[in-house]
Amino acid sequence: MRRGFVGRARGGFTLIEVLLVVVIIGILAAIVVPRLGGRTKEAQIAAAKASIDGISLAIDQYEVDNGFYPSSLQALITKGSELNWKGPYLKRAQIPTDPWGREYIYTVKDNSYEIKSLGPDGV
Repeated sequence: MRRGFVGRARGGFTLIEVLLVVVIIGILAAIVVPRLGGRTKEAQIAAAKASIDGISLAIDQYEVDNGFYPSSLQALITKGSELNWKGPYLKRAQIPTDPWGREYIYTVKDNSYEIKSLGPDGV
């Protein structure tokens, strides 16, 4: 004699229902993924611009503290002979790379500097 057992109908999905859901998800993915694929490049370019803006802020702060621009991006994270160095000037204490895995190109000339990425094509 079983005590406390109440017969219940087993609830669940049939194989047909599960397959139908998988097919619907596949159709939606086939529609959505190609539309988002073109946006990846745009998102990477926007991320590179934002990263360059962040590096520029760090360079400007370095210049305010030391009176001159750093000779390399490494100077933003490693103290050299600067007397007023108050770094690291980058949050992660490492030089960021662009969204394509390459280092940013930093050049300083006279009283100005330039930071650029080679972009998605590497040129």
